[in-house]
Amino acid sequence: MAGKKKEASLQASVTNQEQWEEMLATKGLTVVDVYQQWCGPCRAVVSLLRKIKNELGDDLLHFATAEADSIDALEKYRGKCEPTFLFYGGGELVAVLRGANAPLLQRMIVEELGKEKLVLEQGGERKVVKDDGLVDDDEKTEEEHSPQQSDNEESIIVPASKSYTVAIIKPDAVAHGKANEIIMKIQDAGFEILAHEEHTLTEVEARDFYQHKAAEACFEDLVQFMSSGPSHILVLSQVEGSANVVPAWREFIGPADTEEARRENPESLRAQYGTQTLFNAVHGSEDSDQASRELAFFFPNLRTASVTEQDGEEERVERTLALIRPDVARENREEILAQIHNSGFTVALQKEVMLTEEQVRQFYFQHVEEDYFPALLRSMTSGPVLALALARMGAVHHWKNILGPTDVKKAKEESPECLRAQFAVEDEPINQLHGSASHEEAEREINFFFPEQQTLAVIKPDAIEEHKETILEEIRGSGFSVTRLKETVLSREMAEEFYKEHRDKPFFNQLVEFMSRGPCMMLVLTKENAVEEWRALMGPADPDQAKVTSPNSVRARFASDILHNSVHGSSSERHAEETIRLIFGDICTDTELAGDGETDATIPGESHNSTPCSPQAGESDDPEDSLNHNT
Repeated sequence: MAGKKKEASLQASVTNQEQWEEMLATKGLTVVDVYQQWCGPCRAVVSLLRKIKNELGDDLLHFATAEADSIDALEKYRGKCEPTFLFYGGGELVAVLRGANAPLLQRMIVEELGKEKLVLEQGGERKVVKDDGLVDDDEKTEEEHSPQQSDNEESIIVPASKSYTVAIIKPDAVAHGKANEIIMKIQDAGFEILAHEEHTLTEVEARDFYQHKAAEACFEDLVQFMSSGPSHILVLSQVEGSANVVPAWREFIGPADTEEARRENPESLRAQYGTQTLFNAVHGSEDSDQASRELAFFFPNLRTASVTEQDGEEERVERTLALIRPDVARENREEILAQIHNSGFTVALQKEVMLTEEQVRQFYFQHVEEDYFPALLRSMTSGPVLALALARMGAVHHWKNILGPTDVKKAKEESPECLRAQFAVEDEPINQLHGSASHEEAEREINFFFPEQQTLAVIKPDAIEEHKETILEEIRGSGFSVTRLKETVLSREMAEEFYKEHRDKPFFNQLVEFMSRGPCMMLVLTKENAVEEWRALMGPADPDQAKVTSPNSVRARFASDILHNSVHGSSSERHAEETIRLIFGDICTDTELAGDGETDATIPGESHNSTPCSPQAGESDDPEDSLNHNT
């Protein structure tokens, strides 16, 4: 690495207030993509920004991404899921653009850069704007809106008078470079984009999303196609004058059969961009219930809300904790999961775990003095508990309704169709399913069973030169926070220590030589269920197997063989703790390993969370570290 100049990132990553203030001091025009941590920046415009940067070649033009969750100055942007671009010159806000409108974004960049250069060269006055979409009602003035702002700009809250649907621009249209064009047509038709992200479905996700088509002959082809490349996922609200966006959107996209679409609706999206029934460019929810399920599938944390006509309470996409206790988990697990899916829930997180007596007492601390607690304790420690984080609109309220009364006898008498009545165990006074009582309790309980984990990720020497930036983008796009980062050349001694448990295996020397031959990037990733989530994103250790079972995984796309397989991940929390300590020292301090040729950074604005008493799933050996050269 010595003497080698690293390529500058296209977009500077701003993740705390101090970095934000430094960015504002940058000379020239800075275009900032404001995003929330859970959904990540707008990847759809990255290629456009790179094209603009290359064409203009102007040192006064800068691009950045800014995480609203951790920057005080962007507090009012939290909960706003529509892509938002802020234009800053001389530390002042000079323009705002909402939505991934590529032609308008390009035009504004060119225009605002020209204005900023005039200010710098001739000393003119900047025209500073206020983002009217974020000003409280009592603060709004009669000031003229800037040209790029809409006079009837909506927040992401969907009122009772509006409906929503999920739209997908499929891999075939994205691969042909038509995504931005389709998005423009969607906006021109009057649809309101409430949320937008680029996402590559895994095979598992595609099967889950299209489970209602599992019996159809084309199901396997559909799964392979939908997981073959990136899609654009949008949440749309209705066009003006339409009572329900679902039929309006389905009319706009046209029939699923592209030949039929060309005959009956030649102006529809499928007629224009589809090539055959499977490759028909776009997807739309079939009805409002399916739209609700699909929204929960893709945006489980999206705070889109509607006021219900029945009781005036706010209903939003949220999560709740469900527990299937050991007695019914053994016999009725699949039947209960099927009822959960049929009720419109998405299983966002899932874990089977053996609880200790102390963990049960900690989880049910409010009930330990009750007469029924000994029976509850006995039930909860009698075998594995299946813990689920369920997502949908109004998840807490709906799950409680489906469960029924907590008293088993009362459940059987008053609501025999409820889950607690259906799955009651004979001679057992304790009901067999748990649900969170409130939104606050749901967050506490989900955090108990699914605390934020840390795992070690390594981008290996074979991938760091060509694929580093792509892998980092996918890591952040998958919801991980990068809390520590170190680029280093491992010494042979460090590589031997890193893989010490394989010292007696025949491939050990080859592995050590490979890992110490060039720079690696070491990262500490933080997320709920981080260990398993990162291992799923990596894919199987053998890239040939990865191409078959996880074709969109990192190893399937970038690895060449089982040794040169691009990335590494910890096999368990314990393994993660040991390797993070080896590479970074005490992760709760600023102590770092020092050495020639390495750079080290603590990613600001991130916290280190641990929950020692949280239940842990069983640990397993890392298949990557069991290299088998007979394959």
